[in-house]
Amino acid sequence: MQSSGHRLRDVEQHQPLLSAGEEEVVASRVWFIQDSCGMVCAFITWFLVMYAEFVVNFVMLLPSKSFWYTLINGVVFNFLAVLALTSHLRTMLTDPGAVPKGNATKEYMESLQLKPGEVIYKCPKCCSIKPERAHHCSICKRCIRKMDHHCPWVNNCVGENNQRFFVLFTMYIASISLHALCLSGFHFFTCVRVQWSECSDFSPPVAVLLLIFLCLEALLFLTFTAVMFGTQIHSICNDETEIERLKNEKPTWERRVRWEGMKAVFGGPPSLLWFNPFAGLRLRVLMGRARKSGAEFSV
Repeated sequence: MQSSGHRLRDVEQHQPLLSAGEEEVVASRVWFIQDSCGMVCAFITWFLVMYAEFVVNFVMLLPSKSFWYTLINGVVFNFLAVLALTSHLRTMLTDPGAVPKGNATKEYMESLQLKPGEVIYKCPKCCSIKPERAHHCSICKRCIRKMDHHCPWVNNCVGENNQRFFVLFTMYIASISLHALCLSGFHFFTCVRVQWSECSDFSPPVAVLLLIFLCLEALLFLTFTAVMFGTQIHSICNDETEIERLKNEKPTWERRVRWEGMKAVFGGPPSLLWFNPFAGLRLRVLMGRARKSGAEFSV
């Protein structure tokens, strides 16, 4: 297809085509993927974190006779759990960088004012002009800018706009998993030295089963999220998504490596805001826009 001195191809393109205004509109939408597998995985994630909260608080900490041990560990564990669940929500409900559907029209392409011979690319699945480094997700049914992968545990793609929250999610889940393992080990060591009835309000068989399941869960979560955290940091520092690495794509963009890549993903120079999943959250504005224009749900 040839029009206005440029060609349109049904393959990936290598030039950014979204304006700053369009990016702001896309980022402001309420986003939720209606995928049954993803919703089940997200529910399981929350259920397992809540289970860990129950065992840590009611089986190990509250029955403890040490006030400061209970207070310090309770505050630390619950604070990290809140940060982990908030990061999960921000990852799941943030538009990862979806390209507007059906924008591959003659009028839109003419408005780009492309130079003669300049090549742009169209996605044949969602009929959109694909920005540089965008890939089509078959689950989200959209082209996603800087798509790293689709994660069912957050029921969303990890892309340009929500990678930061996904990194925080893996970091905080790994942290509470390690904390839970340490507390479980100390609890077992303490209880074998005294009567089990003195260190827990639950009967010994029930307490042991709850702790064993917690240890298995924490070990599994720690291994998985620590590996994901490491791969995400590696991808950010090398400015290369997982899809680009697997496809062995040669970079046609100027790479922002190491600290430049970290600052691009987390926004600005290093600060405590990097670790804050609440940063940039404008709930009133977001809910007002959702009521006014409707939330965007991808089926």
